[in-house]
Amino acid sequence: EEDEAALEELLGPSPLVPGPGAQRVAIVHPAVKWGPQKSPLTTAEVQIAEAVALVDTLQNWTVLDKIIIPTKNPNKKFVFGKGNFQVLTEKIKKLPHVTAVFLNVERISSLTKKELEGAWGVKVFDRYTVVLHIFRCNARTKEAKLQVALAEIPLLRSNLKNEASQRDQQRGGSRYIMGSGETFLETQNRVLKERELKIRNALEKLRRKRALLRTQRRKCEFPMVSVMGYTNCGKTTLIKALTGEAGLQPRDQLFATLDITAHAGYLPSHMAVIYVDTIGFLTDLPHNLVESFSATLEEVAYSDLIVHVRDITHPETILQKATVLSVLRNLNLPSHLLDSMVEVHNKVDLIERYKPTEENALAISALHGHGLEELKQEIEKKILTATGKKILTVNINLEGPQLSWLYKEAAVQEVEVLPEDGTARVKVIIGSSAFGRYKNLFPNSKIFMS
Repeated sequence: EEDEAALEELLGPSPLVPGPGAQRVAIVHPAVKWGPQKSPLTTAEVQIAEAVALVDTLQNWTVLDKIIIPTKNPNKKFVFGKGNFQVLTEKIKKLPHVTAVFLNVERISSLTKKELEGAWGVKVFDRYTVVLHIFRCNARTKEAKLQVALAEIPLLRSNLKNEASQRDQQRGGSRYIMGSGETFLETQNRVLKERELKIRNALEKLRRKRALLRTQRRKCEFPMVSVMGYTNCGKTTLIKALTGEAGLQPRDQLFATLDITAHAGYLPSHMAVIYVDTIGFLTDLPHNLVESFSATLEEVAYSDLIVHVRDITHPETILQKATVLSVLRNLNLPSHLLDSMVEVHNKVDLIERYKPTEENALAISALHGHGLEELKQEIEKKILTATGKKILTVNINLEGPQLSWLYKEAAVQEVEVLPEDGTARVKVIIGSSAFGRYKNLFPNSKIFMS
């Protein structure tokens, strides 16, 4: 009960919530025209479209205007040059009932935020703040909520420095708090450190609990397939199509899945597998945010296979692939997992006569079921290699306990009864430890490798 109470305190209202109710937002995208900060794989129009999709994900948030303004260096204090900044300020001030500006950059400093809010007279959000707010709205489990709370710490720290410098600029009064010997900044920093430690400890407890569940799953020898991809590429729709799980409700929005969820399905040989739905990725997703969700993504390292789903209709599908692969490499996954990954090109129903140019990529439509049988066969082939499972045919005596043992411990595919001598030929998929037990229990059984 004490643990529960402490957890509830950590998951209480956040000081970083952008504000109650509706927001009427102007999206401003700083377009870098040249230099090392310009991405060769994208355009300003596509980047601002993604920013619109982020805002549309939030209930009661409305996009009033989309503004693309060129800049040489988006890292400077006012982001834009003097002339462009003036033009932008006039545009924002003319917008009817605007309540916020979403500056489509990864992160702005607390000083820049303060200066921009002073100039425009409205709240200013960057990608970190907006994505974090989406995460907060979509977090369902305690673990996801704790990970969001952990991702908020760097922002709280940044706001604190800004607040402390403002206090120092104000004349008069002591910098120290009521004879404690601590400045305001030191006290607040200590409180933040304690909060971060409590969150990390709570996440560690949940991580140990999940490791226990994972061990139990391993004992049952269910292979695990992690389904990954850029946010809104169709991962949940694909898992629903592969498992037939009616309760799965895919949503056409960014970051609809924040918590790892597991779903049972069957491969062509009737082998049971667990499909794991994971958090989606995003270009320029701040490092702190990915780090906060590393506990969730840790599950991927223990899978037997990764299926990388791509929305092949998206204009930035190549950049999205690069983003996902970059995050996967940074997770320090075992090399065999990255080497055996299955790449899936989804939403091919929207492209006439689509043929993948990448070698070994599979074209599918998760929504319409196109290409799913080929995908299941490919998953089965890779799972057999990864897990060391074997496909065997064994001769058994129908009067003995072998058949019921095989049904219980392996995936029985076919049973061919030979009535004249009371035997049967049974085709099974069996794990290496179960196969060892079978040979010990039934040493006289005839075994044929497939």
